[in-house]
Order: sequence, then structure tokens, then C-alpha cells
Amino acid sequence: MKYMRYLIVALWLMTCALSCKSEGASQSPLAGKASLTAAQTEEYADFLEHQWKDSVKVALQASFDGKVLTHGNLKMRMDWTVFGSAPADGRSLYISLHGGGGAPSEVNDQQWANQMRLYQPKEGVYLCPRGITDTWDLHFRPESDGFYEDVIRMAVAFLDVNPDKVYLMGYSAGGDGVWREAPRMADHWAAASMMAGHPGDVRLESLRNLPFMIWCGALDGAYNRNQECAKRIEEMAALHEADPEGYVYEGHIVEGKEHWMDLEDKAAVPWMARYRRNPCPDKVVWVQGDEMKSAFYWLGVPSSQAAKGKKIEARTEGNTVEILSSDYTAATVYLNDRMMDLDKPVRIVYGDKVLFEGKVTRSPAVMRQTLRERGDLSYVFPVRVDVNL
Repeated sequence: MKYMRYLIVALWLMTCALSCKSEGASQSPLAGKASLTAAQTEEYADFLEHQWKDSVKVALQASFDGKVLTHGNLKMRMDWTVFGSAPADGRSLYISLHGGGGAPSEVNDQQWANQMRLYQPKEGVYLCPRGITDTWDLHFRPESDGFYEDVIRMAVAFLDVNPDKVYLMGYSAGGDGVWREAPRMADHWAAASMMAGHPGDVRLESLRNLPFMIWCGALDGAYNRNQECAKRIEEMAALHEADPEGYVYEGHIVEGKEHWMDLEDKAAVPWMARYRRNPCPDKVVWVQGDEMKSAFYWLGVPSSQAAKGKKIEARTEGNTVEILSSDYTAATVYLNDRMMDLDKPVRIVYGDKVLFEGKVTRSPAVMRQTLRERGDLSYVFPVRVDVNL
């Protein structure tokens, strides 16, 4: 199901090779360097961005024109509307998930069409993906994550979307999807809003750096949605109280409303628009969800050790990275000049153990590697440090 990512990577490598061959190595004189300065790192990141966008356009041109993504035997149809003028820092992208779920295809198709009419941001690309199946979990199946990543790449390359202004929202079955996809892909979103969905067994700790809204009708008693959403509002309040710099949230149990809230929840759109993604927050809390990840913000873990519920927590202060807790025996710390002064020594500690201490090297090879692995321009890191815990 990650075929498209591999195709983009292959095309990107080919684009880089052809560019250097046709235009000369002077187009990327930094690529072969053993180390880079801070200024050179920024210059090389700009070069990679142009090459990467070109490769995405080649790989996703047919998907953009046809408004459909294909991964193996699964398809995600899309529709979108562009609102307002493009700001200087790029457009916003609102990914809005429809209701329906475990229902006949024509019912989900109708719900998809209805979702396109529900909300109108003042500015941005309002994009509704059609669920990739007709099952109850149509928006958060394991394969869904790769589709959402490609939606974002496509919007960045073709629609001038700022990858740090991507918002997730959804109603009913779409709200079910937001409950799951907001925490497990929290490093992709600037903010998220859940409308009238059921949280199931989802854990919320990974929302530490993702502003999150919860909306549910007070009379929405089906599957105890109202009670379950109220419990999760209390949980967000407790998380914020314990960590006041994180877990920004709003919770609304709308009095007198059942499953349909008469669009009182549309207030979520301007609320989300106030926020931008911070790809390098000073603290990361990461709990694995239903789809295993090997990287989250600036942390990485061995894929072989990833399992649902496993947790790692870390923070930065000055030039020190502190692993606060970990269910893993190893980890990777990715660093850039936004996080700390990479011209000075770096320390990584875990309890009373010093895992790493010394100077680091900004590497163009690591920049290419992280772009290949993450497929996100905000996660191009020049430094990676692997540590044993």
C-alpha cells in the first residue's frame, strides 16, 4: 500500500540524477559534501524541495487530474473546492471526512457528496476524500494513512498548500476517523476537529502538540457517543492540567442536539485556522496506534519493536535532548537548526545515563534519507543520532 511513496522516491532520485547530468553538478554542489554549515543546510533544503515537488507532480499528475488515488487494489476518490485568495505563506488544506461507514456504497457516496457542502473555510482547499471501503472503519483502515499522506503531497505540489497548514475534520463515521487519525498522524496536522464520532479505545497522549476539538450532541445516545465524548473531554482537560504547555483543546457537548448538530460545529473551521503545525515541538509524547509508525515528529523507533500502545516521551532544552520514558530499547533522535545550535555539542540523556555527547555533523545524505522516508518537506533533518536505551 506504500507503492505511491516508492514511486515518488524513484522519480525524485531520477529527477535529481537527470538534473545534475543535464545542468551540471554546480546545480547541487552540496550533495557530495561530508558536512554542511547551517547556511548550506538551508540552501540544500531549498534545492531538495524543488526536486521533490517536481517528482510529486510527475507521480501524481494523473491522480490530480482524475481526482483519484490508487494504492494496490484500493482507490480514494476526492473532490475539492478552493476558497479565498492564496496567502503569502501558502494555502490551507482542510481534509473533511464524510459520514456513513458500514453501509451500501450508494449511501457512502451520498454522504461523501453531502460532506462537500457542509463547511466553507474563509480561505483554503476544502477537500473531501471518499472512504476507501464501505466498512465501518472506512476512514481509518491501516491503508488510509498512506492515502492521506499522498493527498497532502498532491495538495502541496499542485495547489500551493503549506504543509504546516493542514487540518483534519470529520462527521459521524468521519468523526470516528478523526478520533483515530488525529493521534496516530498528529505530526501531519496543524489542528483537528471531531464531530459526532465514537472514540472507541483510542489513546489521546499523542495529541500533545495538536490542537483538538470535540463536538457531540447532548442527546446523541447511539453507541453512548455523548457519554464517551464527554469522558474524552475530561481526559483532555486532565492532560492539559498536567502539561499546561500542551494539549490545547475545546470540548462541546451541544445541548438539545442529537446526532445532527445543525452546523453549530462549523465554528471548528475558524478555530482550527488559528493554528499552524510545529514540526519540531520542544516535547513529544508518542503512543503507537493501530497503524505502526517508525517516526513521529523528531523521534524514531525500530520498526521491529513497534506495537500498539508502546510509548516514548522526550523533550529538548537548549542543546540537550532528554528521553523521559520509553518502552523501546533503542531510539533515533533527528535534529535541525530550528531545534538547537548544532554548532555546539549536543547531549542526549535518559535518566542518569548520558547516551550521546559531542559535536554532530549536518549531512546532505541524512537530509535526502529523511525526505525519502518521511515524504514531508518539514521533516528534512540534517542530523540523526541513534541511541541505545
